[in-house]
Amino acid sequence: MMNFPRTNIEKQLLKSRNKRKKEDQFLQEIYSIFKENDQQDASILQKLEDGGDENDLNNFNFDLLEADRIFHISDIEKICVNYRLRFLSSKYFKAKIPYDAIMAIRKLENDHNTSLRGFRIIAPAHLFKLDNADDPLLMAPMGNDYYYLVHKWGNDLHPFRKLLMWPFKQLENFIFSMFLLSLVITFLIPDKLFFHAGEQDVTEFLMILFFVFKWVGGLAIFYGFKKGKNFSETIWESKYYNA
Repeated sequence: MMNFPRTNIEKQLLKSRNKRKKEDQFLQEIYSIFKENDQQDASILQKLEDGGDENDLNNFNFDLLEADRIFHISDIEKICVNYRLRFLSSKYFKAKIPYDAIMAIRKLENDHNTSLRGFRIIAPAHLFKLDNADDPLLMAPMGNDYYYLVHKWGNDLHPFRKLLMWPFKQLENFIFSMFLLSLVITFLIPDKLFFHAGEQDVTEFLMILFFVFKWVGGLAIFYGFKKGKNFSETIWESKYYNA
């Protein structure tokens, strides 16, 4: 009985390729492709570092867009205010942009036959190089206050970040939070610390609450002025650190 030799797929691939072109031509083609990719990557990085102009728009092929990646500026503002994030030009971003993000930009450019520009990033303030006055999202402008989510990287935000940042959302939230904190502190103060003639009544409790509220509010205002802090609804598009 005859034994037929087994088929080596690697050799078959080489044979097929070599029929199509010689080895030196193949290597030259591969080199050209890699060189072109390197040049495109360098161009993308340069555009991210430059940030582009605020009025930059991108010509997308709407038939290729994913609807769940399109966001209006009002949606972006709401998220930035709720989670105390910034939405700024990519030129202010100081953390390293991963290669996956560059590949995502390159894929979009190739698919849509365009050159993307005007990149903006949603991220916490500490990830930006801000002037003195945890989870980035890279966005590209589409026009009419719409932005397209190009790529997301890093870890998700802390599950309690929205709750922790709620007091800094706006002035009303801040005052209410100071009142709640003052109320808790007042309840923790022993009844006979200030009034020795039996248990304190409602009037005495409210008097202590008033002074505690003034004390808590004074410390908060002093810290805010010293650090130059402001409320989230004001700073979400600010390029200044002490805003």
